[in-house]
Amino acid sequence: MVFAYKKKNKIMKNTIAVLALSSLFAFTACNKTEKDTTNADKTETNQPEKFVIDSVKIEDSTKIADSLTAKFDSKLLVFPTIKDKALLDSIYFSIKDQKDYSKQGLQNFLQKDKTDYFNSIKNDSKDWISDITFSQVWYESAGMELISNKNDFLHIGYSWGSYSGGAHDNYGFSERVFDLKNNKKVQLTDITSMTKKQLESLLMKNINKANGGATDENGEVNNSEMLLVDVIPVTQNFYFDDKNLYFHYSPYEITAFAAGDITIPISWKDLAGTLKPQFKERMKIN
Repeated sequence: MVFAYKKKNKIMKNTIAVLALSSLFAFTACNKTEKDTTNADKTETNQPEKFVIDSVKIEDSTKIADSLTAKFDSKLLVFPTIKDKALLDSIYFSIKDQKDYSKQGLQNFLQKDKTDYFNSIKNDSKDWISDITFSQVWYESAGMELISNKNDFLHIGYSWGSYSGGAHDNYGFSERVFDLKNNKKVQLTDITSMTKKQLESLLMKNINKANGGATDENGEVNNSEMLLVDVIPVTQNFYFDDKNLYFHYSPYEITAFAAGDITIPISWKDLAGTLKPQFKERMKIN
């Protein structure tokens, strides 16, 4: 009887030990599964890379002679999160032979551009610098500005200016809109199916609705009096917002220099029936 009791007690102890060990294994396995699931969830909920814009700029001047000073001023935007090479080439269309679009690469470009500009004036002015009879400041300036970034349409404004003697300086503008969804520059054909001739007619019709330009004695815009062309060409310097499509013209493109730069609006209403469905939906145009 004693032997049977001891044997039974031993079996019970072994059974309890086995159950305890099984519970430990089950808990460990469950805990590992929860950790693996948590890690998997973290991987699936990674946030997209934030769009980042930076810039580089150089401002400097040098004295060429007692009567002549040269100034250099240039700014470039930097887009570290844009990786598409073709899109970057289009954004930096005005920079010839530049392959490195990193912040340091663009800073190096500006430094070289400044040095080349100063050297060109020093070398070119050797024969006629003595003819300058009064103090002058010559300059070269260029810039990039972020105008807007809405609905994945990135609008960049480019500007340039220079003076190298004469009656007045020269300056101009370029407008470009980039489709960040499709990694390309926006073309007019992406916006409207309206023909070139029809657009030219609207531009002429809206010439006195332009921003900037000439005014008459009553203060009313009167750019039509300063036109240098019979037909206003459809420029590739265009951009848009919620209300209009805009065409931007630099001095001398369509009007006399005194009129300055001209921006002519064409409303979405004027383009009704010709807007591309995808563009219309993306811009939420009614």
